[in-house]
Amino acid sequence: MESIATFGWTPEREAGFAVHAAAGLVPGRVVSQQRDVTHAMTSAGPTDVFIQRGFRRSAAGTADFPSVGDWLALEPLSDRSAAALRAVLPRTSAFMRGQADGGGRLHDQVLAANLDHVFLVAALTHDYNLRRIERYLALAWASGADPVIVLNKADLCEDVEARTLEVSEIAGNSPILTISAKTGDGLDLLLRYLTPGRTVALLGSSGVGKSTITNALLGEERQLVRETRADDERGRHTTTGRELFVLPGGALLIDTPGLRSIGLLDTEDGLGSAFDDIEALALRCRFTDCGHGVEPGCAVRQAIEIGELAPQRLLSRQKMEREIRSVERRQSAPASRAENRRFARSVRQVTRTRARMQGREDSR
Repeated sequence: MESIATFGWTPEREAGFAVHAAAGLVPGRVVSQQRDVTHAMTSAGPTDVFIQRGFRRSAAGTADFPSVGDWLALEPLSDRSAAALRAVLPRTSAFMRGQADGGGRLHDQVLAANLDHVFLVAALTHDYNLRRIERYLALAWASGADPVIVLNKADLCEDVEARTLEVSEIAGNSPILTISAKTGDGLDLLLRYLTPGRTVALLGSSGVGKSTITNALLGEERQLVRETRADDERGRHTTTGRELFVLPGGALLIDTPGLRSIGLLDTEDGLGSAFDDIEALALRCRFTDCGHGVEPGCAVRQAIEIGELAPQRLLSRQKMEREIRSVERRQSAPASRAENRRFARSVRQVTRTRARMQGREDSR
């Protein structure tokens, strides 16, 4: 197992794999995904992963399918050309977002799994957006991994200190690292999280410098880097797939394509952690179910009035709550309609039965 130990395989994982090993299966970790092609690393080396129809039929949703960082139970094909997926092993963490399908319904999409830390990368340029960082934080806290905010392109920012202070007001307990991947300044700050065997994912919008950070940490140009647009400094997609790299120091780094949308699904716990300042204030509200609107004795509104809390902070929290509730209603709508149809059928059946019984009584 020496080759996959490099990719984070531990004695604890091996012990949990015993039932699969008894069935003749081998463990492998997903190291890259390009469109529908999944590659994994096993003790025998890299292999393509073949997902058979049986697995597809049994999957409850898209989140059941493997993603980069996942550990799999695989059955090598007889010619050793690939391995068939038999199971996705339990995840210790998973960074997920809501993604719409062709019918407009949102589904969980796992972007990276089994993470120790998530580097939430934002650029200190025109693409800088506090509300977007809040959304990333909510998803990161919900993932089970520890978020670290990485503010890149410090060399292009006129007032780094002011913007770092702004981020600190929404970061809660998340560390904030200010770097310039292009010049190398601050990259050493990342190393405290990049220890041997630990897995870290880079997540952020296009053009924030994730590929530049990856190349700098690898010490070679492995990821394609494009210049941002001159008019608005926004980036174009350069990384088209998700890939796991082994860094020179033994840490594991997952680079991901830039995210255009950050859909929220079941992230209530993540919201609580991302907005822990509002959570703490809410404990002082007169009513436990205070909506922080017109209710008397609202500690959150009072904090806004005295300048202790930025009003945009509450508006952002409320917007995300509405989005989650809207998704929940849409997700439950088909089930609700099906239940309504079943109830209507039962009512019609009872009505018909009563009518038949009444007809028999009348005929007597």
